[in-house]
Amino acid sequence: MDLSLAIFYVFAVVLVFAAFRVITAKNPVHAVLYLVLSFFNSAVLWMLMKAEFLAVSLIVIYVGAVMVLFLFVVMMLDINFEALRKSFWKFLPVAGTVAGIMLVEMVLILTHRYAKIDAARIVEPSFNTASAEVLGKLIYTQYFLPFQLAAVLLLVGMVAAIALTLRKRKNTKYLNPGDQIKVKREDRVRIVKMQSEPRIVADDAAADDKPAA
Repeated sequence: MDLSLAIFYVFAVVLVFAAFRVITAKNPVHAVLYLVLSFFNSAVLWMLMKAEFLAVSLIVIYVGAVMVLFLFVVMMLDINFEALRKSFWKFLPVAGTVAGIMLVEMVLILTHRYAKIDAARIVEPSFNTASAEVLGKLIYTQYFLPFQLAAVLLLVGMVAAIALTLRKRKNTKYLNPGDQIKVKREDRVRIVKMQSEPRIVADDAAADDKPAA
């Protein structure tokens, strides 16, 4: 067993363990931290596959930005996890059915004849051609439609996250964006006219009448 194969098995085992802890951790913050660990191990596996651009993007974008956003979302939602655990067994049959359907679909897709990778179409990265250049050519030529569909899915997820944070909750302040747009200048600033009052000069007059020593 060479060194690269040993590194692959070590990081693959840690990746599987971290992914399992993501869905079994009771604390959502711990689940997010395990997800960060799984991303790091996935980046190492991408490096072993000579996909340096994907590895760096996984660390910079997902670990550096997306996971921080996940932490903020987890803290902002203020979900009562105890109430969710009480209704876990109630929705388990439906969740198991959906999971089974998804598993069957994934197996059918992966075992289909169109899912087989043609070795002749694989572009091997070389020292003269950067992996980012090869990936850019494939995305904007051969896989342009799936790339646009992925962008639409990310947009839908962003809209869903915004809708969750703007929902009305008890003991929280809620602002209606429509009312904020309709506000006018007169609603924000009110100019009040007041009569000027004369300055009290009694002390000054008494000081002037006092004879000099």
